[in-house]
Amino acid sequence: MKKTFVFLGLFLSLMSLGVRASADDGYRLWMKYDLISNPQKVKEYRESIKAWMVEGSSPTIEAAKHELRIALDGLLGSNIPEVSSVKEDGELIAGTYTSSSPFAAAGLKNMVIKVGQEGFVILREKVSGQNAIVITANTEIGVLYGVFHFLRLLQTEQDISSLRIISFPRIKLRMLDHWDNLNGTVERGYAGFSIWNWHTLPTFIKRRYIDYARANASIGINGAVLNNVNADPRIMTRHYLKKVAALADVFRPYGIKVYLCANFDAPIILGKMKTANPTDPRVQEWWKDKAKEIYSFIPDFGGFLVKANSEGQPGPSDYGLTQADGANLLANAVKPYGGIVMWRAFVYTYNAKDRAKQAYEIFKPLDGKFADNVLLQIKNGPLDFQPREPFTPLFGAMPKTNLMMEFQITMEYLGQGTSTVYLAPLFKETLESDTYAKGKGSTVAKVIDGSLDAHTLTGIAGVSNIGADRNWTGNEFGQSSWYAFGRLAWNPNLSSEEIADEWIRMTFSNDKDVVSSIEDMMMQSREAVVNYMDPLGLNMIFGYDNHYGPGPWIDYSPHPDWNSTYYHRADSLGIGFDRTKSGSDAVSQYHPPLSGEFASLTECPPKFLLWFHHVRWDYRMKSGKTLWDEICYHYYAGVDSVREMQKVWNSLKGKIDNEEWNDERMFLEIQEKEAVWWRNACVLYFQTFSKMPIPAGLEKPDKTLEYYESLKFPNAPGTW
Repeated sequence: MKKTFVFLGLFLSLMSLGVRASADDGYRLWMKYDLISNPQKVKEYRESIKAWMVEGSSPTIEAAKHELRIALDGLLGSNIPEVSSVKEDGELIAGTYTSSSPFAAAGLKNMVIKVGQEGFVILREKVSGQNAIVITANTEIGVLYGVFHFLRLLQTEQDISSLRIISFPRIKLRMLDHWDNLNGTVERGYAGFSIWNWHTLPTFIKRRYIDYARANASIGINGAVLNNVNADPRIMTRHYLKKVAALADVFRPYGIKVYLCANFDAPIILGKMKTANPTDPRVQEWWKDKAKEIYSFIPDFGGFLVKANSEGQPGPSDYGLTQADGANLLANAVKPYGGIVMWRAFVYTYNAKDRAKQAYEIFKPLDGKFADNVLLQIKNGPLDFQPREPFTPLFGAMPKTNLMMEFQITMEYLGQGTSTVYLAPLFKETLESDTYAKGKGSTVAKVIDGSLDAHTLTGIAGVSNIGADRNWTGNEFGQSSWYAFGRLAWNPNLSSEEIADEWIRMTFSNDKDVVSSIEDMMMQSREAVVNYMDPLGLNMIFGYDNHYGPGPWIDYSPHPDWNSTYYHRADSLGIGFDRTKSGSDAVSQYHPPLSGEFASLTECPPKFLLWFHHVRWDYRMKSGKTLWDEICYHYYAGVDSVREMQKVWNSLKGKIDNEEWNDERMFLEIQEKEAVWWRNACVLYFQTFSKMPIPAGLEKPDKTLEYYESLKFPNAPGTW
């Protein structure tokens, strides 16, 4: 506890994220506490908040006080005094709910009971005879979450004259997974090197670490996996555990637990054993000893994330055992300490008839065989974070197993660091998908929040897009997806539009025209990328290895399912992967009536058509166009959308911070060029099979297919 107070004292005395610089470089994220531009709102808020107090003095309470101090002074443009007791109308009071709280008599007990260990209540009440705004919770972290929510109301200029907010997270574990390596690189990282400086830890504690914790706490994220799933086992040595413990000390006041990716062969590599077989008593003892050692450094260590038997990583299959056998080995080791294991379902072999079916085939038979402190972490789609995939059929297929979602916030297949893509619509598309596991309304969201199958250990993870770039995410709009992930992890029922509205107001401006313009741009951004990359259910046609740029011609990998041609299957007759009964029969992994809908050429949603069907080039679509023409129009529509985004953004010059405006202007210029590149390369390549002309009225490619095939990017960011 003393160590934590030292860390807080160090950082809270430094310049805050809330301090306004001469130009905005994006470092402050959505926690910009500049003076509210609407004078009427400033007056209204000053009358409602004449003073404030937070009960208690723990590190978490001190964090809440610090946030209120800098935010109220900044947003309202004057010093709002901190007081120690309620003396007059117009005070803001925060603290945990106890029988001795000054607001205990305000009738809050029944409301506070409902919000659990992390939720909060915000309302206007009489306290000691005075009109006050009360923020309370069962725990101190609940109070901190409530403070951030209240500040969000002020930042977005909401009405606070009549408050009655009861909020709690629907999902227990809300995680960021960092694919950061010990050498400072980041796999699939497009915002610079890792934010963790392992060389200078544990002694040198960057201000950035606590700003990271503040940002995550502001949106309810409560866990961070610090290292890459392709794990270097040295992270579990004493040398590195001291460094991990230092980060845990910084994060603890903000309700964030640290987790580590474990290498399944750690007993061999670190323990110098001859085997990592889960049935070997010596291996079991090694993991128990290692868990004991980790918890001696980090008493509230969260547990392990494991990638096993996938893409060269070791695992239980090496010993003829199941994935459950491997997961339960580690789960037993951390269980005495309250730890959990997140076991990734991203497991496949290289020569499968249909790679998209494999996770289901491997894990479905294991339902009910995982320990109760294991969560099976499943990607949103059955393949690999594509711009659009149907949801993974494992959601709805394993009612006896704790399942958690894995989204990718870093945009490995969505333009990486140069494209503007707001990912909330992708997240929502998956969460709202109906599995039909228990009839209509059995959505993926209900699977992962535990309500469908009565699970209490629930989770959602996002592969982080955070790096050492000053603005955290490279392209500042990447911050919107980090923000959206946190908000949806807290409440999956929020809409993409609601979240975009909040983020725009907190990041750029509360001006209605600015908000409306940027929101329109954001809401079309994901569909634009899908159109110029992977329309109508196409997938995995990216450049080999780096996944940057188009590569539908890739057919030289030694692993068939690493070739683009494996997925699009274009030939002289048509295009698409037949996953109906006449093909791989992947449709049978879904519950009726969805399985029948996907299997029907006429009923399959157009957005998944080529995912489930091999379709003739001259097939007549519902639009009246041939499939070939439809594909072309989608590719061209994607480019048109990016150009429209450029127009919208250019119209905002002078209405938002000029540095932020100019940065995005340049990114959109890059994106427009890349969109044209994708469109031209793909249309020209697929035309070699269709033998059909590009529809009249569409601009013709200005380069040859051979030109596009010759492009190489050996040092593209995120290359592994």
